[in-house]
Amino acid sequence: MTDNPYHKERHSLSLMYGTYADVLFVLFPFLVILMQRLWDGRLYETLLRPDLSIAAAILAGLAIGKFVLGLVSNRELGPYKERIVFFIALTLFTVLGPAMILILSILGSVEVPGFVAFIQPVLLILAIALYSTAVGISNILIRGDAEASSETRADQDVPPATRARPEPLDLPRRTGNDAL
Repeated sequence: MTDNPYHKERHSLSLMYGTYADVLFVLFPFLVILMQRLWDGRLYETLLRPDLSIAAAILAGLAIGKFVLGLVSNRELGPYKERIVFFIALTLFTVLGPAMILILSILGSVEVPGFVAFIQPVLLILAIALYSTAVGISNILIRGDAEASSETRADQDVPPATRARPEPLDLPRRTGNDAL
């Protein structure tokens, strides 16, 4: 398979559109809430409610899922495993943890401090950036693994039906007599 620059650019553009489509789908319900509060004349209240922290927590969870997908998709990562684990820890430490703390603090407090109106949008922007990074890294690892296996297959003159497939994750199977 030849990968000319046009195909790579098209793939990158498709990946970008898909990533931001995910972000828009996550943010859509919060946009509806924002528009309703704007209609009622309570726009500033949106920044003092936990809505943006909830959206940031959702995106951080999606980012962690993509990072883990990148880890399990390619078994020969070598030194890159530590980098991916670093990004998982960074996501937990900078977005997911603070977002959860803010959600609980805002819901449990009668009066919300003003700095929350600044912190929540920053968390949301960080979550979007980390999710975009996670999608890119996961895609590179999955695509790199697929390209490596396609190169080894291209060297062999074996019919497609008899080619060895990559080994799937070895998950334990449930038998009929397993009890919960």
